[in-house]
Amino acid sequence: MNDPAWTYLAARDLTLGPVSTPEPSEDFTHWRFARDDAGVAWAVLDQQGSGTNTLSQAVLEEFARILDRIEQRAPKALVIRSAKRDGFLAGADISEFRGVTDEAAIRERIAAAHAVVDRLEALTIPTIAVMHGYAMGGGLEIALACTQRIAVEGTRFGFPEVQIGLHPGLGGTARFTHLCDPIEAMSAMLTGKSIHDRQAKRMGLVDAVVPERHVEAAIAAAVNGDLEQARQGLVGRIKDSAPARRLAARQMRVQAEGRAPSRHYPAPYALIDLWEEHGGDMAAMKQAEIASFARLMQTDTAQNLIRVFFLRQKLKELAGKDAGISQVHVIGAGAMGGDIAAWCAWKGLRTSLSDVKADVIGKAVGRAAALYEKIAHGDRLKIRDALDRLIPDPEGQGVTSADLIIEAAPEKADLKRKLYADAEPRMKQGAILATNTSSIPLAELREGLRRPERLVGIHFFNPVSRLDLVEVVSHDGTDADVAAQARAFVGRIGKLPVPAKSAPGFIVNRVLTPYLTEALTLMDEGLAPEVIDKAATDFGMPVGPLELADQVGLDIGLAVAEMLKRELGWPLPDAPQWLKDKVEAGELGKKTGKGIYVWRDGKPVKAHPKKDADAPDPALADRLVLPMVNTAVAVLREGVNDDPDAIDAAMIFGTGFAPFRGGPLHYARERGVDAVVAALSELARQHGARFEPDAGWDTLK
Repeated sequence: MNDPAWTYLAARDLTLGPVSTPEPSEDFTHWRFARDDAGVAWAVLDQQGSGTNTLSQAVLEEFARILDRIEQRAPKALVIRSAKRDGFLAGADISEFRGVTDEAAIRERIAAAHAVVDRLEALTIPTIAVMHGYAMGGGLEIALACTQRIAVEGTRFGFPEVQIGLHPGLGGTARFTHLCDPIEAMSAMLTGKSIHDRQAKRMGLVDAVVPERHVEAAIAAAVNGDLEQARQGLVGRIKDSAPARRLAARQMRVQAEGRAPSRHYPAPYALIDLWEEHGGDMAAMKQAEIASFARLMQTDTAQNLIRVFFLRQKLKELAGKDAGISQVHVIGAGAMGGDIAAWCAWKGLRTSLSDVKADVIGKAVGRAAALYEKIAHGDRLKIRDALDRLIPDPEGQGVTSADLIIEAAPEKADLKRKLYADAEPRMKQGAILATNTSSIPLAELREGLRRPERLVGIHFFNPVSRLDLVEVVSHDGTDADVAAQARAFVGRIGKLPVPAKSAPGFIVNRVLTPYLTEALTLMDEGLAPEVIDKAATDFGMPVGPLELADQVGLDIGLAVAEMLKRELGWPLPDAPQWLKDKVEAGELGKKTGKGIYVWRDGKPVKAHPKKDADAPDPALADRLVLPMVNTAVAVLREGVNDDPDAIDAAMIFGTGFAPFRGGPLHYARERGVDAVVAALSELARQHGARFEPDAGWDTLK
């Protein structure tokens, strides 16, 4: 946000004067309300006790009182803005949705909220939403009920409700599909993806995109009727006809099934049904939306996805305050190191990147440029600035000035210690030395360090740009301030830190390895990889274990499994000889184009089951998933992390563990601890000691 916006608002009484007709505002907690000299009413949302505006019940009730005043003494126009620097309105207050069980009460409450938004829409004066930063969910639904929408440059829009098992619930399904191309509107709601400012203008979602310094002029144009209103065109109206909706809805269901199976995620299909049946009638669609939203709110999927939302918030809070890290040096420009450096530079940090091979650094910079092209939405200045911050450094000179040095060398303890011996004497006072090791205990890596208390693990997951989780690993001598700074750094670059004590595999790889190993065992028993993977995706995993093993790299998976088996004494079967042969032959998975699957255009080539005998056994998922759940219990018992919610969050955000199930430990509680222990005991009887229930199950009851 540019300062002029806040100077402009602060110069006006109640942040809105000089006021020719002041309105009493002392009875408003979350809004500031006044009229300016031109007779325009201003409603500025500044939710008390929160850095972000959300559409809580209290906020809506106060807004209803503002509408009372406007209806009693009609101003020339109404402008709705946010006083928060970061954004307009982030959507509903999700905390009010947790644990709801009474469908009739939900319906009544949503209907009351609809009535408030409908009153806004029914006003006969110009109503103008001025949005900056973000306008999401219920916040965007408020804006859609206005006659015009003005966006400050850089604003992002979206309906992310599908990500918590819902669809828009304040009339947004009807208003969005009637304002814009309905197919585009439905796609945005079905995916929950953000819409950037230029795309929103093209769609007709907003009427103007202006820099902050031009907002006042845009408001004046809207008040005077000189700002053209976006309206749905003829093609959009044709697409919203009943025959067109039927055809489009059929295709939407097919596409949605590939992303979010209907048996696990009902919200996309409820939205498609809503539009197909009522899309041509706005009033009917809004009414049907209320009932559909209330039904979805009670589903296990919605409640578990709401839980996941709060797990994300919990990890964000663990980041704490900014650690003041402004310069990073990454040692190792391979797939992980190069991508870590690229992400740090994208997030505004000056980042140097070294490697023993200059051409590897060049390839990493090339990958960074390609990434920036994808995520910059055409903003050439952002791409240029990020590339300027990413500094090729073959000689490793950046070590001397960096606040944080991240080692991302191959998983060989001797090699890592050699790199530390070279880097540590050159580090400036107060700098942090971090390792991206995925599994090697830090007690092994700290040997020979002059200041082992400044060594911490900062373990990213692949692909770095897409997976939000980062494990922040401490050994028994790590300085508490160093660990806190590491968590703050992770938050600074937009990732989610989860603390872990140093132990073989930490949290994610420790829990994930039995899942991958069991899949390999099943394949060794003669099951087709496609059948094994389908059993996992039927359970709700985003990809099957064998496809995941190919994505991670068979060499890495084999090394981690052998290390964990050795370090922890796990009774796992030996790695199949065919797997060792593949690694020896360089068939490592996606990165080499061939592993368990052949990879083409970044996707595995899979055979389709040809007969019923190839369909997954219903018990197959237990053989894959329960060892993972059992190991999560062991991680909790051993205190690698002593918070079951943090372990669940790590597996969801680090591996994609079926989000609608709420995490492995939550899934165990929902299924019933005794039932899971009994299932493990039966598997142990049938298949061996690797399934024996962990000693920590009683702590989960």
